[in-house]
Amino acid sequence: MNGIISWFARNTVAANLTMIAIVVVGLMTATSLKQEVVPEIQVDSAMVTVVYPGATPEEVEQGVVMRIEKEVQGLAGVDQVKATANEGVAVVTVDFLDGEDRQQMLDDIKAAIDRIDNFPEDAEEPQVQLLDINNRVMDIAIWGEAEIKTLRAAARVVEDQLLAQPDISLVQLANAADFEISIEVSEEALRRYRMTFDEVVAAVRRSSLDLPGGGIKTVGGEILLRTQGQAYTGPEFAALPLRTMADGSRILLGDVAEVVDGFKESDQSNRFNGMPAVMLEVFRVGNQEALVMAEQVEEALDQAKEQLPAGIELDKTNDDTLLLQSRLDLMLKNGQQGLFLVLVALALFLRLRLALWVTLGIPMAFLGATLLLPSMDVSINLISLFGFIVVLGIVVDDAIIVAENVHEHRQRGKSGLQAAIEGAQEMAKPVIFAILTTIAAFVPMMLMPGNMGQFSRNIPLVVIAVLV
Repeated sequence: MNGIISWFARNTVAANLTMIAIVVVGLMTATSLKQEVVPEIQVDSAMVTVVYPGATPEEVEQGVVMRIEKEVQGLAGVDQVKATANEGVAVVTVDFLDGEDRQQMLDDIKAAIDRIDNFPEDAEEPQVQLLDINNRVMDIAIWGEAEIKTLRAAARVVEDQLLAQPDISLVQLANAADFEISIEVSEEALRRYRMTFDEVVAAVRRSSLDLPGGGIKTVGGEILLRTQGQAYTGPEFAALPLRTMADGSRILLGDVAEVVDGFKESDQSNRFNGMPAVMLEVFRVGNQEALVMAEQVEEALDQAKEQLPAGIELDKTNDDTLLLQSRLDLMLKNGQQGLFLVLVALALFLRLRLALWVTLGIPMAFLGATLLLPSMDVSINLISLFGFIVVLGIVVDDAIIVAENVHEHRQRGKSGLQAAIEGAQEMAKPVIFAILTTIAAFVPMMLMPGNMGQFSRNIPLVVIAVLV
């Protein structure tokens, strides 16, 4: 170590080139680091969903949940099983032990579910999938004194504008009732036309469908035939024929039933600023950057406002990018204030030139750390920024210790070069071991298991990178 210190002190060109290289590459790396609100984690869980229409929670528990629990609890690699029985649906979450292969566990759970042959007759096919967390960036409120159908149409316009942006690929409608077409058959009309309810049901099933009709081979090639009769809207269903009379007239569905093109009944409703609203959730996917997405959301909303009817308002809410930007601003502010205070304090008690070099060492350590972050899969997020803030004071302390000792040797009458070499060599071992013990203190935090460990590992990784 003494030889390295002496060589760099005597070869200033090599030292300065090294410093410049770290600064340039560090700045380039910092601007290319992925930006996200919270670290992206991989949840070691799978979710089994079974829809059981019309069943009470007790029936869902007895007929679905208990049978799934019995099959999956005995699988190797399963940590715990959590289930929820709601009206008409069962949701079972299976947590894996640490270190288990997620895809292998998914295959094992699917095989276990396939072995169950006594589900209720009306229960739908079980859906098994890995539990992934979508990183929500913000919500968009579409609100105003308007009907829910108008708000849903406005939400479609906003969604199209958001998805047209290059860095936005996942937008979801939140807590909104699904569209539903209700066919309310009149008993009086059935008697008048001498029809049965089953006849109406069969006619709707027969008429509202898209049906392939094979193909016709010709000299120019094969022509595929297809009947397109699927109804999607209320008027289309009302126009479905139920019966053709002898005189050529037809009885339509609208003659015997009232077709209501509306929404499913739900006990959920959204209000924003006291008025009806629908909410769109914007998610970050892959390497998309949260702060860049925030700018594009603003641009998309400006474009959408020009297409919306009067009285429909758009607002951003639950915007996590504001928190990320504030944490980033806090780190930069703390860094600037720390540099200034260190410079002033050292200039008062040490030489100004020495104080300048000590101060320069702080951003050098931070930029050097950014070179290591990509290899450690660390992004710019709320947790990693907190790590930078934590380590700032530690770096300043180590720099001051070395600088003060160099100043002490200088006051003894030694030359600047000799004082720099001997002062740094004397403090090399204490400072290195102080740094190593600090790193050792943060290592257990980096090795925490589970989902919390995936979140918290960003702090020790940043601290260790800066200290190194």
